[in-house]
Amino acid sequence: MLFIFAVAVLATEECYRIMTPDLPPVLRICAHIATALFFAAVFLRQLMVLPFFIMLWAALPMTYLMFARPRHDPQQTAMMGRNALATIYVVMPLVMLAAIRMMPQGHFWLFFLLAVIVATDTGAFYCGRTFGRHKLYEAVSPKKTWEGAVGGTILAVFVAALFYRFFRLAGLWSSLTIALAISVSGQIGDLVESIIKRHHGVKDSGSMLPGHGGILDRIDSILFSAPVLYLFLVFM
Repeated sequence: MLFIFAVAVLATEECYRIMTPDLPPVLRICAHIATALFFAAVFLRQLMVLPFFIMLWAALPMTYLMFARPRHDPQQTAMMGRNALATIYVVMPLVMLAAIRMMPQGHFWLFFLLAVIVATDTGAFYCGRTFGRHKLYEAVSPKKTWEGAVGGTILAVFVAALFYRFFRLAGLWSSLTIALAISVSGQIGDLVESIIKRHHGVKDSGSMLPGHGGILDRIDSILFSAPVLYLFLVFM
């Protein structure tokens, strides 16, 4: 839980550094306090208080900007939006990841999630390099191809079939379906992070992981796929 919380704080800082480098420190501190409260609510299994924390987290930046910058500044609205986006984009999916860990067999489901994402990345890389002809989104990520995306999804479904064979976390068709959804959403998350970096002229989200970029570069797929798995488990 502490590890995921640390990842959330570091990734949020990277997100702020990319989108709102001039964000007042007090708003950063408020965001990290809200992040701590979110994780505490999950750890204590008090999920009913999360809506209150979310309301508080949204109201504090608006109140601060209203009193601290009373003069008309069209950038205030953009700053509030980006401040909120960082928490929604980074923190909430990781809170769901922590909530998955608290569920029955949660550690197996986290292993399933990571295995499907790794299989997607591996299959996309090798299939794209071998068969890639049609660009997936050339304006944002010129190296990604449709052939690679399909190959990554196929390998992810194959890994889900192996999980069904050895762990039986869910039925066969449920396992294959959620693997397909995780694979597709993870690839979308990868593209979304590339779009954010491209729009702000940034190559990597940070330099914390030499050779890999920043924390955000490593968890971009998880940020979109964790909510998919969380909803699946809740309704299952």
